Amino acid sequence: MFKPVPVAIGLRYLRAKRRNGFISFISLASILGIALGVTALITTLSVMSGFQREIRDRMLQMAAHTTVSGYGEPLQDWQRAVQVALQDPRVAGAAPYVEKEALILGSNNQPAMLRGVEPAQEGKVSVIGDKLVQGKLVDLQPGGFRIVLGRELAVWLGVGVGDDVIVMLADYRNTPMGGIQTQKRFVVSGIFEAGYNEFDKGLAVVNLQDLQRLLRMGGGVTGVRLRLHDMDQAFVVGRDLATRLQGPFRVSDWTQDNANLFRALKMEKTVMAILLSLIIAMGAFNLVSSQVMLVTDKQADIAILRTLGLTPRQVMQVFMVQGSLIGVIGTVAGVLGGILLTLNLDRILQAIERVLGVQLLPQDVYYITGLPTDLQAGDVAAIACVALAMAFVATLYPAWRAARTAPAEALRYE
Repeated sequence: MFKPVPVAIGLRYLRAKRRNGFISFISLASILGIALGVTALITTLSVMSGFQREIRDRMLQMAAHTTVSGYGEPLQDWQRAVQVALQDPRVAGAAPYVEKEALILGSNNQPAMLRGVEPAQEGKVSVIGDKLVQGKLVDLQPGGFRIVLGRELAVWLGVGVGDDVIVMLADYRNTPMGGIQTQKRFVVSGIFEAGYNEFDKGLAVVNLQDLQRLLRMGGGVTGVRLRLHDMDQAFVVGRDLATRLQGPFRVSDWTQDNANLFRALKMEKTVMAILLSLIIAMGAFNLVSSQVMLVTDKQADIAILRTLGLTPRQVMQVFMVQGSLIGVIGTVAGVLGGILLTLNLDRILQAIERVLGVQLLPQDVYYITGLPTDLQAGDVAAIACVALAMAFVATLYPAWRAARTAPAEALRYE
């Protein structure tokens, strides 16, 4: 006989005879419940991870990985800062910037972040030049006082390329007639579309020297923006650069600048995982029911096994093996189903759109028109472990109940 004995008997009980067909059906329902829960959880978390990756990538196309700025005052020796940064092999590009909140006046008024850049160097830290749908970034020449607007911002202001806008800053300058708020007329020379609302509606780009002149900063800048080969090292690289420059600097990275957004996305993903885990729990409850029914049906068999020398612990192992196998089969089926569904989800969405004749993610409404997915091995492994743990816990009570079977009582009427 196959050894160990509890495993052999547990495998035998997994295949019920005809008179145990209902118990077999309940076991099949448990397998399907666990598999469905695992599949749904893997697919949902993959889609949420895909949207999170899409938002992050679109955001980082326009934002720097790391920013080193002056502490309470403009950064004067920014050329040296750029030179030192580029000597670090972890840095892919560096460029200066000036940033200031402003109110932009067109047909309507809209607050926005005004960013001054060097057109020749901006391509090293962002892809704004590739995102322009009208105009070119090189049109931002010093002294021209030209401005590039996000698409949503331009629509809200009611302006287009060639129109004028008034940029008003919170700074005041003293004149013989008193304090006058700083303002300047700019000509719209370009419009960009980043696919991220925070930039499309809240960012305007001008030439670095024009904004320096408007803010009377001289040759100083707000700071230096860095793009790295590995964005996960953002804070470490920024800290090292500030240390080498030997001065009071403020270091920030993309995780700090957008901490609330990523914290909210992570919380949403965690809550969704907990809620969808209830589907797996339902399969585990079905497993408890099927195991209790099996123990009740096998009272005589258990009694005979006890009289043949099986200990209560071995009897318990028999039903734990049988129940755990159901969990393993359901988990493996769910993992395979979740992976296949995730990899083909975009095709399935397109097929549904063709059959129903509708567009579920219209381009004129959503920035993201497809259904992005990011199948992460860590998520799959965690889900599989949770499902196996639930299935194992579900076998404990039925197995304990089987181990308590008294042989004499069970065989009294046999």
